[in-house]
Amino acid sequence: MFIIFYLYLIMTSVITGDIIGSRQQSEHWVEGLKKILAKFGATPSQWEIYRGDEFQVEIRNPEDSFITAVLIKAHLRTLKYDARMSIGFGDKTHDAEKISESNGPAFINSGELFETLKKQKVNLALRTGDSAIDEKMNLMIRLALTFMDNWLVQAAEFAVAAIENPSLSQEELGQKLGINQAAVSRRQKRAHFELVMDLDSYFRKQIKQYTTK
Repeated sequence: MFIIFYLYLIMTSVITGDIIGSRQQSEHWVEGLKKILAKFGATPSQWEIYRGDEFQVEIRNPEDSFITAVLIKAHLRTLKYDARMSIGFGDKTHDAEKISESNGPAFINSGELFETLKKQKVNLALRTGDSAIDEKMNLMIRLALTFMDNWLVQAAEFAVAAIENPSLSQEELGQKLGINQAAVSRRQKRAHFELVMDLDSYFRKQIKQYTTK
């Protein structure tokens, strides 16, 4: 008699990050980061903060991972902080109670890439394992970082509101932010938000092709 074991692999994405310059700053960012990550699921199974200033979050729909990283960044920019983040893609081969104990190519890609970011002086990058996608997308992300890394509080607040409320009009976003429509338009331009959303749309197409191979 032969016993066949089936291993179900789950395609996923993992963001690994740390707070830039956290040792030179007060630690009130921790509660802010917890509130941000809580939007993406339960801790410690889907996200964790560990070693003081590092964090990891699993985004189970890989197509959502880029805009999620942007959202985390924008939230932190509203608090006058920033993060260095890597996004890894691939299968999840071990699903543990703690995300830090789960494993698979998505976790390996994210972790290994994260270790190189400081040396590269890059605050956001991704690794799928497909060199053509990685080279193309990382170049586009580096270009976007030229303005995202410099978001001031008001531009970051607009980005958060717009990402979290994609169906709202400028007037409705203004009501949420307590500003008029003209001010909303100015903040949208300062955030280069249309470019961010165009990049997200292109990213989703690339990741969809990658995950359906």
